[in-house]
Amino acid sequence: MSTLEDWIGTIGGYLWSWAVLPVVVILGLYLTIRTGGVQIRLLPEMIRRLTDKTPPGPDGKAQSISAFQAFTVSAASRVGVGNIAGVGTAIVTGGPGAVFWMWLMSIIGAASAFGESTLAQIYKVKDSPRGFRGGPAYYIQHGLGARWAGVLFAVILIICFPFVFSALQANTISASLSSTLGNETAALSWGIGIVLALMTAAVVFGGARRIASVTDKVVPVMALLYLLVGLVIVAINIENVPEMIVSIFRDAFTMNAVTGGAWGTVVLIGVQRGMFSNEAGLGSAPNAGAAAAVTHPVKQGFVQSLGVYFDTLLVCSITAFIVLSASPDLVAANETGTPGIEMTQTAMVDALGPWAGSLLTFIIFLLAFSSILGNYFYGQANIEFITGENPRILTVFRMLVVLAILAGSVASASLVWTFADQIMGVMALVNLIAVALLTPVIFRALKDYETKRKAGIEPVYTVKDFKPRGYVEFWQDYEQVTGYPPEKVQREVK
Repeated sequence: MSTLEDWIGTIGGYLWSWAVLPVVVILGLYLTIRTGGVQIRLLPEMIRRLTDKTPPGPDGKAQSISAFQAFTVSAASRVGVGNIAGVGTAIVTGGPGAVFWMWLMSIIGAASAFGESTLAQIYKVKDSPRGFRGGPAYYIQHGLGARWAGVLFAVILIICFPFVFSALQANTISASLSSTLGNETAALSWGIGIVLALMTAAVVFGGARRIASVTDKVVPVMALLYLLVGLVIVAINIENVPEMIVSIFRDAFTMNAVTGGAWGTVVLIGVQRGMFSNEAGLGSAPNAGAAAAVTHPVKQGFVQSLGVYFDTLLVCSITAFIVLSASPDLVAANETGTPGIEMTQTAMVDALGPWAGSLLTFIIFLLAFSSILGNYFYGQANIEFITGENPRILTVFRMLVVLAILAGSVASASLVWTFADQIMGVMALVNLIAVALLTPVIFRALKDYETKRKAGIEPVYTVKDFKPRGYVEFWQDYEQVTGYPPEKVQREVK
């Protein structure tokens, strides 16, 4: 590790241990308690709202992307290299016990995800006759009246997601393809980078709707494929499953497995890798959630909370099960420092044979490319927050993102990974403080939703129901929100 990388890692360790981790846990628990465990209690409602129809606009067409499309855009960013390399790295660094802390934090973090996406919906703005944009930068400015803090968050996110994280996704695609082809040369990396950059340009220059139309097809397919492969590997190694489950819970708490103060490292790694993967409380997914057209802000809060479970309890768990069931000996010898992606790849090859390496490369490509698109989507919303709808600036931004993909394909990722972890911590801290200050708005929105559901009324929100803190651009009347007169909406009770 270079001196610079070591210095960044040390500073980041203090940041996560003494600032980010306590805020993540305390706010997540507070939201869980005050909402009566909304992320568990209303799980059926989360699933039901995933298929809500998109309200029509004045022209009779859908106002914006649907709740499901917003879910897939955020899932496209969530479900990426972190689910394969990140989980493998967590197990290498923290042992099987890190998986338990990833699970626990996903459940706690789902409350934060619900809160931040509900706020993103309340404070979203129209960016075209048939589109919305929003996210933490918007609820920081409009809810808290602090544009400077909103700009700070937007700048951090732009650096973090469409540039740093997307470059890492491109790097992983390049490395995986080069390894599979057995030709790890600079020329091949450049070739892969050029093709990947052109593919990215073809989608991002088409705007948010093209991104949504790609991700709502790619994400379900890639997730199903990976889950099926994982289940096959677990079935093949079924005799190792009981010990695998025991090791996850035992190593999460016993000092025998992690002595000398390393238990705190296991917890930290689990939380850090979990947040990198599911992004709960990080402030990224609300940018996609705000783009959806729904009739009540809480509906998209439910959908984005479900996304945390989808990412961690399903996709990340499958990676953990692949590694722990197929290669328990390799995990036990993690002092060899095997990289996370190689850990997962070795486990798949051990279980299925050499062809599984090519299969994983294909899966990684789908995961990583969809993440690049989701990351760009977040960046665009925040560029427009800072500069407004300036076509020239947006074109320059798109070109820089494409160049970042090319650079990431040929660069060394070690320092960038370390830097990304730390800037992710700063970004989460800014967002979580804003969410904490706006929790009364979250609680009132949830109460409004549940009151209407109990009365047998389809929940539709307008500012006449309650006036949130600060400035609200949308949600002014029933017809604007639903596209229909209020009497028709009330007849369509579900």
